[in-house]
Amino acid sequence: GGMVPTGLGERTGRWGLAVVVFLHALLHLLGAAKGLGLAEVPALALPVSRLGGLAWLVAGAGLMATVYRLGSRRASWWAIGIPAATLSQVMILTAWADARWGTLINLLVLAVAAHALASRGPWSLRAAYRSEVDVRLRRRELPVPLTDADAAHLPEPVRRYLRASGAIGRARPAHLRAVWAGKIRAGSTDPWMAFTAEQYNFVDEPARFFWMSARRAGVPVDVLHEFEGGEAKMRARILSAFSVVDARGSEATRAETVTLLNDLCLLAPGALVGPAFGWEVIDGRSARVRYTVGSNAVSAVLHFDDSGDLMDFVSDDRLVASPDGRTFTPRRWSTPVSSYQSLDGVRVTRHGEGRWHPPGESPFTYIDLDLLELEVAPH
Repeated sequence: GGMVPTGLGERTGRWGLAVVVFLHALLHLLGAAKGLGLAEVPALALPVSRLGGLAWLVAGAGLMATVYRLGSRRASWWAIGIPAATLSQVMILTAWADARWGTLINLLVLAVAAHALASRGPWSLRAAYRSEVDVRLRRRELPVPLTDADAAHLPEPVRRYLRASGAIGRARPAHLRAVWAGKIRAGSTDPWMAFTAEQYNFVDEPARFFWMSARRAGVPVDVLHEFEGGEAKMRARILSAFSVVDARGSEATRAETVTLLNDLCLLAPGALVGPAFGWEVIDGRSARVRYTVGSNAVSAVLHFDDSGDLMDFVSDDRLVASPDGRTFTPRRWSTPVSSYQSLDGVRVTRHGEGRWHPPGESPFTYIDLDLLELEVAPH
């Protein structure tokens, strides 16, 4: 799978840090030159032994390697950056009067590297996401084409949608990968948080893994939704290290089952012919779908326009979580679609929203997002 897009601010910060570390590394070469007898260095008043010169050289080389890994966008740059900055600081302590200001740079490197380790290291939510996805991507399945006959039992507006989307004549979806960018908030008066996200859905299992990288007041927030084995959980960490949400249980699972259904309706309509779906005709432009996963059966009303595009998805089976993810409240949920595009040969949403409908209040948009990439793998 691909990487979630990196924002301009993150790229600028990465290159800014690389420049600072590069200049810091050059200063280490002065200690190496003096200790190894390669040059007189009047700026360093304290003596430097030959062993000390070698240590300065190793620290400088480690910092240069850190610069390279930063510049080449290696997620594991922290694996070199942390020991290099640590050795650099040890050497600075041996020459404190001459080199003490380098401590500020080392503290900066260690702080940023610690966050990189927390956000992309082996214990991160990102690593958990990749582990779950990768083990499923190793499976290989033969393509099975979807025909008009397969969709004959569906209500007419749903059949029209499958034809308009390009699903008829293509292989049935086995899994999908989507990349999003947008903004999200908890309530109608809360500030927006910008985010990028990547998700994988596996149709037959079913399973869903959704990883989001957001910023709240400039502070990074990682979010991971997982649905597997008929159970869902959602975890969120500030600065990639401090847990603020750990939601799981039957109510979280029911809420996520509605999201599973929504994903398939919007991103992989060819999956809607499967045995997990039941249908009820409403009229020529709408139908009710019932989706069963394990002990959960959820439903939604799908609204289409005359050209066959799905314009809205409305469900009363979704639940809204409290800020800490400990309690859930049933709430009408809808995902109106405002524009379409062709991605991976399928006509799908370009821009959409998620809306909550509080009882006795006006609906409000809590998530606004654009679909950047879509890959639908055949069954």
